[in-house]
Amino acid sequence: MTQHVAVLMGGWSAEREVSLVSGAAVVQALGDAGMTVTSIDVQRDMGALLTRLFPRPDAVFNALHGRFGEDGCVQGLLDILDIPYTHSGLLASALAMDKPMAKRLFAEAGIPVAEHLIVSREDILAGDVMDRPYVIKPLNEGSSVGVHIVLEGDNEPLFGDTGWPFGDRVMVEKFIPGQELTVAVMGDKALCVSDIQTGREFYDYDAKYVDGGSHHVIPAEIEPEVTDEVMRLAILAHQTLGCRGVSRADFRYDGKKAYLLEINTQPGMTTTSLVPEQAVYAGISFQELVVWMVDNAECDA
Repeated sequence: MTQHVAVLMGGWSAEREVSLVSGAAVVQALGDAGMTVTSIDVQRDMGALLTRLFPRPDAVFNALHGRFGEDGCVQGLLDILDIPYTHSGLLASALAMDKPMAKRLFAEAGIPVAEHLIVSREDILAGDVMDRPYVIKPLNEGSSVGVHIVLEGDNEPLFGDTGWPFGDRVMVEKFIPGQELTVAVMGDKALCVSDIQTGREFYDYDAKYVDGGSHHVIPAEIEPEVTDEVMRLAILAHQTLGCRGVSRADFRYDGKKAYLLEINTQPGMTTTSLVPEQAVYAGISFQELVVWMVDNAECDA
């Protein structure tokens, strides 16, 4: 039985603050479950992290979000140390964070995805590279960081005053109108489908994490056959990348077809997060959810 758990949180990605909130909630729940918990605010100093991981914990709960925390980097370190950790392993984590590669694999598995192009920042600044409306997004960020929808009539600078701090290459994706649906997968089971409603252009960072930023209809008020299909696709996406533990698949449903936008291998664990909400709907408390995740921790060593 797992007795000592180290919870990794914080980090230095654009999602640091959300990770700290997720981590704090996990620390509280695991402590209430009777486990000894060490909370670690991860910094770039890997020597300091290694020191904090001694004595060796029974498992690591990875509450990091964004680059370096959910893209295979910390997973590789934990594999070397032979410490079991929650969520997906190195390969699945890296694939999920690399949006173009993930979409290629999804399409080959028969999962509908939106048409997209990979272009340079200069290409975008020179003019439209596909018919509007379309979405621009970084190739390897989470939580909708850097995502922007370009609509008919828009004439504002695409990258604003701060430029584009996410690399030289940009994904341009056809905008799919309709409902924003999401499915949590726990092990090999899809929990349910939620309909995410927001007054914003789309389910962006603030809609995800600011109180009142979005309203979740659970279960989604869609036809039973649509529910079944979206849940099937979520499980298929989870399996296609080789995910384990808990993941969350995000879709757009245009009234006829559901398109997979992405799969999140490190879904948020905040009070406004979707996976804990779906778990509760399925009769699984937050504490039961995180304890299950720890009990099913693995590594690829």
